[in-house]
Amino acid sequence: MSSIQAARGSCCAGSANIRWSIVIPVLNEADIIADALTRLRPLQQQGIELVVADGGSTDHSPDLVREYGVRLVHTATGRAAQMNAGAGVATGEYLLFLHVDTRLPESAGHTLARIFASGAVWGHFDVQLSGKQSLLRVVETLMNRRSRLTGIATGDQAMFVRRDLFEHIGGFPEIPLMEDVSLSKRLNRIARPVCLRERVVTSSRRWEKNGIVRTILLMWQLRLLYFLGTDPAKLAARYYEHD
Repeated sequence: MSSIQAARGSCCAGSANIRWSIVIPVLNEADIIADALTRLRPLQQQGIELVVADGGSTDHSPDLVREYGVRLVHTATGRAAQMNAGAGVATGEYLLFLHVDTRLPESAGHTLARIFASGAVWGHFDVQLSGKQSLLRVVETLMNRRSRLTGIATGDQAMFVRRDLFEHIGGFPEIPLMEDVSLSKRLNRIARPVCLRERVVTSSRRWEKNGIVRTILLMWQLRLLYFLGTDPAKLAARYYEHD
């Protein structure tokens, strides 16, 4: 029996009171970090650990995090490096990676307690984009169907994973783009994800700023190039030049 299989068995035998942590990477998010932490306060009061990984903010994001009594870790800039650093100080048996502009459903605490107690290895939520445009409904539907079909999740979907498995595969690869896709591919070699139909709501600000159709085409292009082996650094340069 492998170490991962053994860990699965021990987790399945555990109680529903499994400790888990939420890791939030931030960089200059002072405008929205307070709202994000306020929404998470009920979970924090239930004993869920919050860890914010700051990648070198030059605004007062770190000060706001401290005001909320949330654990803060300073790290190099880069979402993958930040999430790995946050995971490194988190104490939960499970880790949930949450973008600062993504809102968990109100039922998340109850749902995740049940999922973790069942011995789930990893998974994600379905996603809803925050904007009102009808085309965004099509986008989010395709995103959710794609994830269910391929087992590939994105950071906007609040990915969660057992700590021992996350450490076993080496965490997020520290590449400048597609770190979530790469992690999903590694996890899929071990187990298919749990796909929760409850939806997180994630900001559509990038879609609305850069144009919905333009963003769709760009993301399809970047994913195709990534799967064809293009250097993630080149993909990141193309991604951010459109931002």
